[in-house]
Amino acid sequence: MNNKDAIIPKGYLPIKVGHGEEQEKIVMPVMYLNHPLFSQLLKEAEDEYGFDQQGTIIIPCHLKEFRYIQELIDRDNNNNNNNNSNNNKSLQHHHHNHFSGCFKGSSSQQDQV
Repeated sequence: MNNKDAIIPKGYLPIKVGHGEEQEKIVMPVMYLNHPLFSQLLKEAEDEYGFDQQGTIIIPCHLKEFRYIQELIDRDNNNNNNNNSNNNKSLQHHHHNHFSGCFKGSSSQQDQV
């Protein structure tokens, strides 16, 4: 959505994804906020921009990698809706190490857990 006056649907949240001037505005479901993969993206945003950033949340991740993470979150949510929580847990945990561009330092954090 490029129009500043665009209406955000109920249950959705606008965010920006990207680095520097290569940011794209995305409207995502608020249920993403509860997902462990998105929580890691928020942690990375906090590390880069601080906890008190003003305005739209900015996720410091390349758009292509963010889209892949979105697919994983959507798959997990679909698995949850089908009461298949065992696959959901393994999917969330398994893919953390594959996002070197998005999850800076996540492998060292994961080793501590």
